[in-house]
Amino acid sequence: MKRQRLLIALTVVNLALLILSPVRPHPVVAQDVAQDVAPVLRGRALQIVDEHGRVRASISVYPADPNVKMPDGTTGYPETVLLRLISSKGGPNIKIAATEDGSAMVLGGDSNPTHIQLLARGTNTSFKLRRQQLIKP
Repeated sequence: MKRQRLLIALTVVNLALLILSPVRPHPVVAQDVAQDVAPVLRGRALQIVDEHGRVRASISVYPADPNVKMPDGTTGYPETVLLRLISSKGGPNIKIAATEDGSAMVLGGDSNPTHIQLLARGTNTSFKLRRQQLIKP
């Protein structure tokens, strides 16, 4: 008799769970702006990866480093925010940087050192073409 009551109780519980649980899940939809949605995504860095888990884009903040020797002979590197767009081969094809004293942009080609560099720091600006130097209007 006890076993029969236990089986009836389990059947009732299972039936209640079946009725209360959704038969099919509802699709996930974007929330309306008017609803309570966080307006800002905050973090120290952002990475976008492809289906293989490789980083294809990143935004990072790098701290200042007073000991770095720069290519122009100066020392010190200011705090920098860097956006990188990376090819499937792993090379950063596009870099855009914002520093405390200026900005820079590098557009890279398929082979190293093929690239275009635009730089504006302090009162100095520069434009460099590496590899072929073909300029058309």
